[in-house]
Amino acid sequence: MDLNQLTAISPIDGRYRKQLQHLDEYFSEFALIKYRVLVEIEYFLFLGEKKFCKIPVSIKNHLQKVAENFSLEDAAWIKETEKITNHDVKAVEYFLKAKLDECKAEHLKEWIHFGLTSQDINNTAIPLSWKHAVEYDYLPAIINLQTAIEKLAVQYKNVPMLARTHGQPASPTNLGKELMVFVERLENQIQLFSYIPFTGKFGGATGNFNAHHIAYPKYNWVKFANEFCEERLGIQRQQYTTQIEHYDTLAAHFDAIKRINTILIDLCRDIWSYISVDYFKQKTKKGEIGSSAMPHKVNPIDFENAEGNLGIANAILEHLSAKLPISRLQRDLTDSTVLRNIGVPVAHTILSIRSIEKGLGKLVLNEPKLKEDLENNWAVVAEAIQTILRRENYPQPYEALKDLTRGKNKIDKKTIHQFITKLKVSTSVKKELKLITPYNYTGINL
Repeated sequence: MDLNQLTAISPIDGRYRKQLQHLDEYFSEFALIKYRVLVEIEYFLFLGEKKFCKIPVSIKNHLQKVAENFSLEDAAWIKETEKITNHDVKAVEYFLKAKLDECKAEHLKEWIHFGLTSQDINNTAIPLSWKHAVEYDYLPAIINLQTAIEKLAVQYKNVPMLARTHGQPASPTNLGKELMVFVERLENQIQLFSYIPFTGKFGGATGNFNAHHIAYPKYNWVKFANEFCEERLGIQRQQYTTQIEHYDTLAAHFDAIKRINTILIDLCRDIWSYISVDYFKQKTKKGEIGSSAMPHKVNPIDFENAEGNLGIANAILEHLSAKLPISRLQRDLTDSTVLRNIGVPVAHTILSIRSIEKGLGKLVLNEPKLKEDLENNWAVVAEAIQTILRRENYPQPYEALKDLTRGKNKIDKKTIHQFITKLKVSTSVKKELKLITPYNYTGINL
C-alpha cells in the first residue's frame, strides 16, 4: 500500500498527521538532510571568511540560495547518491560539490567538508534543528498552555471547593488556587529548561582537530570552531569530545520535558477527577457522540488522550536521556538511529498539549455541585474550631472535635453549632466560631 494517513504505522504520520505535520520541518529525514546542507554551507563560507579559500560573491550567493531553497528534489538527489555511497553525510558533500560544478567552481570543491568527520555535521545539524524546534514550537506551546491554565485560575479565584487529601474530604480550598499550583509548577520547570544550553560537537574525527592541525599546524582551530558554532550556528561548542558530542545537555532537555509532561499528567488526572464528581460539565458539539451505546455520555476524552500520549512521550524520553550519553570508547553507531527518533516524543507531547487546551476550553463550572459538596461536609470546619480553641487554651480541643466528627455518618451545620453552644468559652468566641462555614474556611485567597 502507498503511504498515507490510513496506511501509516505510526499515528503521528497517520491519524494525527494534520495536527503534527509542521514538525517535519525539524524532525523528518528531509529536515535532517536540510540542516546538514545548511551546516556544510555555513562551514564552507566561514572558511572563506577566514581566508583559507577565496569565495566569489556570486558563489556565496548561489550556495546561500541552495540552503534557503532546499527542496524535496534536492533531498531525493542526496538519497539516491546515498544508495551508492552508503554514507549519508558523504552524499551531502557530493551534492554540494555538484552545486559548485554548476558555478564553474571546481577549484573550490575540496574545501567542502574540509578536515571534518560526519559527526561534526550531525552533531551541529541536529542540535540546531532541535534548538529551532524548541524555540519556535515546543516552548511557545507549553507557555501558551500555562497561560490558558492561569486564565482559568483567575476566573475561578473566588470559587470555594472541598479539598480532598487521600481522597477524603479535607479543609476547603479555592478552585483557582488549585489551578495555580500547576501554573507555578510549569513556570518553574520552564525556567529550569531555559537554563540548559544547546550544545554541539565540532572537532574532527576524534575531537582533536587532527586533520585541521596537520594541514595548518599554526592556526588556532579551537578558536575557529568556537566562533563557528557560537556565532554562525548559535550553539555552544563542547571543548573536549570523542567523535560525537556528549549528549548530556540534550539528555537534560529530554528530562526537563519529561518532568513537564509528568506535571501535565497530574493536571489531566485532577481535571478528569473534577469532571467525574461533576464539578465540571463539558460543552457539547452538535453531531458528536460520547458513547456508541449510552447517548447521555460526554466523556473527558481530551484529558484521557493527552494522558496517554504524555505517557508514550515520557517512555521514549526516558530511553533517549538514558541511552544517548553512553557511547563505547570514542564512538559507536547506536546514537545514529536513536537520534532519528527525537521528534517522536515531541510530537506526542505537542499533541497532548493541544488536547489539554481543547479540553480546558470545553469546561463549564458546575457551582451548585461544589456548594452541595461543601454543605454535605461540615466536618471540615473541625480543624478551624479546634485551632481557635487552642488559641483560647481550651483543654484538649483536638480530641473533643475528633470525638464529634471522626467516622460519623452525618455532620451538618446544626451538629457543629450545637457543639459550639455547649463549649465553656466566652460568648464572643462562640460567635466567632459560628461564623465559620465550609464556604469561607478557605484560607488566604492567593
